[in-house]
Amino acid sequence: MKTSIAIPDSSIKDESTQLGKSMKISLIARACAIFRVQTIYIYHESSGSEQDRSLLRTILKYLETPQYLRRGLFQRISELKFAGSLSPLKIPHHSYTSDSRKIKAGDIREGMIVFVKGRKYVDVGLDQLIPYFGEDKEGRRVTVQFKTGFPELSAKQISRNEITQYWGYEVKESANLRTLLTTWNSDIILTSKKGKTIHKMQKYFDKISNNSLLIVFGSPERGLHEILGQAINAIPKSQILNFFPEQATETVRLEEAILGTLAIVNVLTHN
Repeated sequence: MKTSIAIPDSSIKDESTQLGKSMKISLIARACAIFRVQTIYIYHESSGSEQDRSLLRTILKYLETPQYLRRGLFQRISELKFAGSLSPLKIPHHSYTSDSRKIKAGDIREGMIVFVKGRKYVDVGLDQLIPYFGEDKEGRRVTVQFKTGFPELSAKQISRNEITQYWGYEVKESANLRTLLTTWNSDIILTSKKGKTIHKMQKYFDKISNNSLLIVFGSPERGLHEILGQAINAIPKSQILNFFPEQATETVRLEEAILGTLAIVNVLTHN
């Protein structure tokens, strides 16, 4: 199953400081990485702000980026003020060696296109640059696979779809939730405490276990019923589900909801 999630740009509104907001985003990123989320969609919600949307987008992308590429891809900007306090993801493409002698044919690395003395290269965090013959421009992030190992290193650009192991998440934005839902052409789960409890939904999860799935979360102030109104009952291929029946707390925080929901979906789709 390829799982994506959708969260509002108001997701961090309940935190009053930039440090608190940054730490919350870090928890969201960790949950998504643990359960192999493919794409995090950020949709515009009426109580969201441009400042929070920018912080959410920037930190999510920053944490997913391999450490050796961060300096080149991210300038010293205010959104990353507390980057040093955030938990690393340690996903497969973050594990690397800088020793080119350890590179073998078939190895895959993330890189950034650089321009040196009139020629294009890819910086993949090694002690040497790799010649690049593609069309992408300087400063672009690319995924490459080595055709030959040390000492004659050469690589080709590949798509993430060609990689069998988990290779991180993408971050995309949507003008609003309805637009995202109408353009999604596979299964959708709308999370809500007003939804069906998951106890009797095993057959549903068996049915969708090989499909692409979008799991949608509401905001700290408004649930999906309030955000979507009556339209919530007319979304194709969707189920409204309650993953926390009989919760003892008044609310379930977004970072808790994401981690808990993804954990339950992971179990129910791997039976």
